[in-house]
Amino acid sequence: MKISAIQENLKQGLFIVSHIAGKNINLPILNNILIKAKEGNIKLITTNLEIGIVSAVRGKVEKEGSFTVDSKIIADYINLLPNKKINIEQKENKLIIETENYKTKIIGQPAEEFPLIPEVDKKTYYSAKINEFKQILIQTAFAVSANESRLELSGVFFNFNKNILTLAATDSYRLAEKIINVKTNSSGEENKKIIIPAKTLQELIRILSGEQDGGAEYGGEIKFYLSDNQILFTVGSTELVSRLIEGQYPDYKQIIPVNPKTVTIINRQELIRAVKTSSLFSKTGINDINLDFPKGKKQVVVSSASGQAGENITELEANVVGDDNSVVVNYRFLLDGLNNIEGENIKIEVIDSNTPCILRSEKEDGYLYIIMPIKQ
Repeated sequence: MKISAIQENLKQGLFIVSHIAGKNINLPILNNILIKAKEGNIKLITTNLEIGIVSAVRGKVEKEGSFTVDSKIIADYINLLPNKKINIEQKENKLIIETENYKTKIIGQPAEEFPLIPEVDKKTYYSAKINEFKQILIQTAFAVSANESRLELSGVFFNFNKNILTLAATDSYRLAEKIINVKTNSSGEENKKIIIPAKTLQELIRILSGEQDGGAEYGGEIKFYLSDNQILFTVGSTELVSRLIEGQYPDYKQIIPVNPKTVTIINRQELIRAVKTSSLFSKTGINDINLDFPKGKKQVVVSSASGQAGENITELEANVVGDDNSVVVNYRFLLDGLNNIEGENIKIEVIDSNTPCILRSEKEDGYLYIIMPIKQ
């Protein structure tokens, strides 16, 4: 193998792929990056057996071939080089890297030992705008369960229904749901329901965050392709393929409350400040704060008290319609929701102190967030 490329192009490609090549003791080759030069294309490939990432790099192929080297060493080394043309050549078990005054040899392993990245059929696709899709991933993925005892809750539920995509995530204590429109070339009538691991989506968010101007140079779109147990995302010259989580996602729709007794419109930033001040006086380990909606007073009262720290009461102006009501919630879960809802004002819907409460944007943008109450 003999190739050449500009340092900036190699650096960008290595940044995209090197993140998932970790320290794998059982299969050391997974710590490597596969460099593949074929048919005029240079590809950088990594996998951890759950996720595979392929990044195509602009450059020149003088001699085809493939070879693997330690991801951290090559990424760190290329990052330190000047932004000039870099020549890379494989000789026996070494990769020789040369540019201007720099020359190095990195010991590697044959490409034959590197696991194959699964192929996903590209006939049927869905697509969305990169910036919009990144935002909805951020708005939902945070609510997945960190405990993998219920594996299906450690991923985000995707429900494709023609050109409508619904994402949902829950850890049993709170739930985030977002509905968006996507483009598709599918003519199928059936719903497609899948669960994507949160780790995959966090990696995808990282890749999308590195896109300049939202990927404007290639139309600013991300495409995704489904197979029975894999999903493939393509963004420009980058591909991310991941296994799906097997299992049935819980029917979360049945826990979404309907017919609230009290509806409140309140300034989001003011509520965030009040929740943060009350959080200082919540009980350790319980993280409880009270939200009171007194009838006819046009205000929300945020309060907390603990035997060790003291107590706090904040009264906020709000438009409150309906019954006298109150609910006790975990302030951390509440802040997570408030930080992910867009818009100046939010809507809070409450039935009673024993029922989950709903938060949405006043703009009704297809996003809702539900918190289970702390029962006294």
